Amino acid sequence: MKELEERIRREGAILSETVLKVDSFLNHQVDTELALATGREFARVFGDEKITKVLTIEASGIQFAMAAGIALGVPFVYAKKKKAVTQSDKLYVAPVHSFTRGETYQVSVDQRYLNAGDRVLIVDDFLATGAALVGLVDIVRESGAELVGVGCIIEKSFQEGRGLLEAKGVRIHSLARIASMKPGEVHFIEETGNRQLTEERA
Repeated sequence: MKELEERIRREGAILSETVLKVDSFLNHQVDTELALATGREFARVFGDEKITKVLTIEASGIQFAMAAGIALGVPFVYAKKKKAVTQSDKLYVAPVHSFTRGETYQVSVDQRYLNAGDRVLIVDDFLATGAALVGLVDIVRESGAELVGVGCIIEKSFQEGRGLLEAKGVRIHSLARIASMKPGEVHFIEETGNRQLTEERA
């Protein structure tokens, strides 16, 4: 997704070889038109999968899951990081470690909102270590629903997340795949059919 790559180049703050800050347009202040465009792209890629639910984890995946849900015409569900007093005790639960916050959460989804008849697309903002997405994959499979794939806004392809998901047989589509980065420089991977081309641009 060229528009997203250009925004990362212009506005992303690369703090180190592993930390990318995109809070000016994706996950603190949100460019709503860009978010809706990501939803349309996920609908284009996964639109033939007869999806019935989009699943994400709070909080920064919510806007993208909602955009995908709008584009697909289906509800979205988000896993909660803390159990509310209003929640049922009938929950699907998985542990998830947050790289950015250095905490482990027991994320949960009410069993009423995922079931064996669902076909689920997982959407999240980042794929890096893969911890959050692996937790969501486990929840979908525990529910008996069918997982059709994972859509990510930004993937750090040099980290282990993609490999962990592929080992679970998960289809992955990321809108911007970063091959490597350092302050002032980012290199993207472009998917073209079965070929992968590395674009090196400052």
